[in-house]
Amino acid sequence: QRLHSCPDLASFMVELKTVLEIALKNTQDLHIPRPPEYYSCLVRDLEILGWNKVAYVDTGLTTVKLKAEDSCGRQHLITLKLNAKYPTEPPECLVDFPVPFAVSWVPQNSLTDIYNQFLAALESLKEFWDALDEIDGKTWVLEPENPTRSATRRRIAIGNNVSVNIEVDPRHPTMLPECYFLGADHAVNPLRAKLNNNLHLWDPEISLLQNLRELLEIDFPSRAVLEKSDFARDCGICYAYRLGGRAPDQLCAEPRCGQPFHHACLWEWLQSLPTSRHSFNVIFGECPYCNK
Repeated sequence: QRLHSCPDLASFMVELKTVLEIALKNTQDLHIPRPPEYYSCLVRDLEILGWNKVAYVDTGLTTVKLKAEDSCGRQHLITLKLNAKYPTEPPECLVDFPVPFAVSWVPQNSLTDIYNQFLAALESLKEFWDALDEIDGKTWVLEPENPTRSATRRRIAIGNNVSVNIEVDPRHPTMLPECYFLGADHAVNPLRAKLNNNLHLWDPEISLLQNLRELLEIDFPSRAVLEKSDFARDCGICYAYRLGGRAPDQLCAEPRCGQPFHHACLWEWLQSLPTSRHSFNVIFGECPYCNK
């Protein structure tokens, strides 16, 4: 696209030089020949670690994926991207963690040392994953739809168009998470009041889900009893539940209406109304259903 838009030959050559420099920089590692010692050392390390822990190795022996199971039976992967100076330099380690994973490495280390650090990190996150697994298994999580192991947020359904967003600290999963209620004021104001009045009841010795039940004095809709359609309604503008992966998060404040909308849909609708008014970054206007 950049080359096509050049007006003359001189600017074309300048752009071509820039594009080639970027391309060469990005593929520099591909042109570095790897010494025989690299391959013999890597294969030896894999054999010592055990091939049963290897999930994937690419044909160039530059990317390795190792698998592990934590003490609760959850399956995890760590991806290692090795450069030509391995084992003098450590591989790049990619994990699905909610916290940074920094590898301690000296040239005498091997893949086994990384693997053991990976296992230790898994156990340090056990309580965090336990808490969120219970929430995912026993409540209706509206967002994210398919949470990764690194996801710290859950939007949990409470009732008809009422939900709570929680942000769990992975380093302190037994502490009170950040809570933000979504729904009409008449429905969420009592929940906010209960949360504030019952903060002293928080007990780090019981599960996160049980604490939320007791502080809010509610039973969350159960996956075993209710379907998501029992309490999650489609957007009143686009008539879909998910838009760009997001569920409706705006509701009409009129108690007799309470129609949910996606933020983007409602914004576009209100923008089109001549009666809408702006106040800083907030737009006010009539509900497309009840005109309130």
